[in-house]
Amino acid sequence: MPQISNKGILMPESPIRKLVPFAENAKKRGIKVYQLNIGQPDIETPKVALDAVKNNEIKVLAYSRSEGSEEYRTKLSSYYDSKNIIVSSKDIIVTSGASEALLFTFGSIMDKDDEIIVPEPFYANYNGFSIANSLKIVPVISKIENNFSLPEIEDFEKLITKKTKAILICNPNNPTGYLYSKNEIKKLVEIVKKHDLFLIADEVYREFTYDGESHYSIMQESTIDQNAIMIDSVSKRYSMCGARIGCVVSKNKKVIETVLKFAQSRLSPPTYAQIASEAALDTPEIYFEEINKKYIQRRNLLISELRKIKGLKVASPKGAFYCIVELPIKDANVFAQWMLENFDVDNETIMVAPAEGFYSTKGLGKNQIRIAYVLKEEDLKKSVMILKKALDKYIN
Repeated sequence: MPQISNKGILMPESPIRKLVPFAENAKKRGIKVYQLNIGQPDIETPKVALDAVKNNEIKVLAYSRSEGSEEYRTKLSSYYDSKNIIVSSKDIIVTSGASEALLFTFGSIMDKDDEIIVPEPFYANYNGFSIANSLKIVPVISKIENNFSLPEIEDFEKLITKKTKAILICNPNNPTGYLYSKNEIKKLVEIVKKHDLFLIADEVYREFTYDGESHYSIMQESTIDQNAIMIDSVSKRYSMCGARIGCVVSKNKKVIETVLKFAQSRLSPPTYAQIASEAALDTPEIYFEEINKKYIQRRNLLISELRKIKGLKVASPKGAFYCIVELPIKDANVFAQWMLENFDVDNETIMVAPAEGFYSTKGLGKNQIRIAYVLKEEDLKKSVMILKKALDKYIN
């Protein structure tokens, strides 16, 4: 019988999506499932983006350029300029989502068995991307007790070897909601300069920062022009997850030239989605102001309600729309599945993402879950009530 590849065997299941069959079965039994497991915003996509597709009169839906249309990349560079990120259209390669951007980046700067240092917990698909490219993720542990702040620089330096090619961060962070400060970014800048490494920053949640804090991009650090690679996406910014448009941004010409070769191998990013993404750049700033107000209200309610549950720990997010919750149980995977299969309150239950899949260090995160606060406040409040009752029954 033909054998599956070792890569295929090692490829992890998504902690965000692996419980979907159990949720679907619950729905078939008449159970309402509050989905806290996935970062799919309930915010409406800007009308200007949808109208650009609806009203387009394209006669032939042709390939676009492999690097993305010149019009979109030029307009995108202007958007970055408004964020004090000074890049040209030539510094941008448009991709099919941030996922493809990371895959192309890994393939462009690293070879088999090379290492990349990542603060954990981290976006679960980083594990999958590294396996697909035969790379090794070397985790540096951040802790819930410290609100998942950047680990000490000494912790990074202990992990650097001849195989280390890059440090990767997500800022603001998925799954923790942590926002790295300007000072923390500058610490990373010094270490990549000292050891001649790439610094990759996944900045897809840039617009979502709270409590008067602001996002500081690695692209604002001119001393690492040749080290810095930014990953971005329209998915969360404009609630356009289905568009699958992201990009790689770097002033390192060799990096961009190499990423372009990967982009050429898959031909081109989707044309209609680029049209929508280009139009979305005209979204007024008030759109983000109103969204941030919603997320702040949701975060405040969620954290407040969670902290009322005995034995539970929760970090306080400063950005994005996620938080990590530590539960007074042994295995969140078993508990999350049990809630979908065997527990409900008045025919309602919740779906969460077990956090073990956001770590690469074996055993860590086993009693943690990630919650995405992308539901309205009344649903979040009800969800926490269901969680409390589920824990009471499960533990006792």
